[in-house]
Amino acid sequence: MAKNSAGLLMYRVRNNQLEVLLVHLGGPFWARKDKGAWFIPKGEIEPGEDEFAAAKREFKEETGIEPSGEFTALGTIKHKGGKIVHAWAFEGDCDPSSVRSNTFTLEWPPRSGKRQEFPEVDKAQFLSVEQAQAKMSPGEFELVDRLQNILTQRGIIRTS
Repeated sequence: MAKNSAGLLMYRVRNNQLEVLLVHLGGPFWARKDKGAWFIPKGEIEPGEDEFAAAKREFKEETGIEPSGEFTALGTIKHKGGKIVHAWAFEGDCDPSSVRSNTFTLEWPPRSGKRQEFPEVDKAQFLSVEQAQAKMSPGEFELVDRLQNILTQRGIIRTS
């Protein structure tokens, strides 16, 4: 059965350019990766949990920021591995260097018997649409593309 996740995409508009807040996954597997290692803050939906409530919970857990404002549904995407992601966008701003996530424990190095704690997210950054496309998986970038189309239709940004 496919896992269901939910997440939020924070955005801001600067000089008519859309910028989105993405997070880089923490832990040793992602430490030296950049391309394909940036995502919207998201996580698994708990049994019986509302998808939107899960998205807000996960955003706060992965960034330390309480999401607020008007939320726009971005629909769902499906990762190559089968995971389904439900997403919403909201306008906001923050200092990405102040983002703090919850942690997880992992045996590291493998088969060493040593357990280490790592942040789920080790950094966050506002990226332009072009930067996001270069750093995200194509499936998840679809959410940024949808947001850009919505903001263009609403006259909030103009694309050339």
